[in-house]
Amino acid sequence: MVNLVLFGPPGAGKGTQSEKLIRKYSFVHISTGDLFRWHTKNDTALGKRVKEIMNSGALVPDEITIAMLKEELDKNPQAKGFLFDGFPRTVAQAEALDQFMKNNGSAIHHVIALDVTEEELRARIAKRRTVENRPDDQEEKLNKRITEYFSKTIHVLPYYKKQGRLHTIHGIGAIDEIFDAICAHLDKKQKV
Repeated sequence: MVNLVLFGPPGAGKGTQSEKLIRKYSFVHISTGDLFRWHTKNDTALGKRVKEIMNSGALVPDEITIAMLKEELDKNPQAKGFLFDGFPRTVAQAEALDQFMKNNGSAIHHVIALDVTEEELRARIAKRRTVENRPDDQEEKLNKRITEYFSKTIHVLPYYKKQGRLHTIHGIGAIDEIFDAICAHLDKKQKV
């Protein structure tokens, strides 16, 4: 089993690259954003809490996020590997994820960070806003999410770098070129 965290700010291309990686490597995709949207759309008890938090532009508390992730991992005991998209967002979450994976006889093997400028992120999200009309892409909420990423979430990268699990990929360019760079790293490090 190989587990991967795909890391980057809102609009970096995590969702796009995740889809391609899942097809190639048969990862089970775990996107906290998708989980949050599913729970809010289906108006679950958790979804109501998540909706209130997300609508304010804040990050969902660790205990809610970790509980959702545990539920998803438990649903897929035969998985060849997991691709975490949008999580962890704090060092505390990274530590909790590492402990959870260790308790389950596994680990996070690779962390791929998509490096994209803020200008490019804003252009991509403006385009996505017109196509998908996602509520979390509204200008005010987007500003909070980008600020949150660059002021808090980015501090997770040194945690993984110190452990030798971080690899940064230039995230601007053709989708397939970015994908090829990710695959080259994964394939070089170990058989996936």
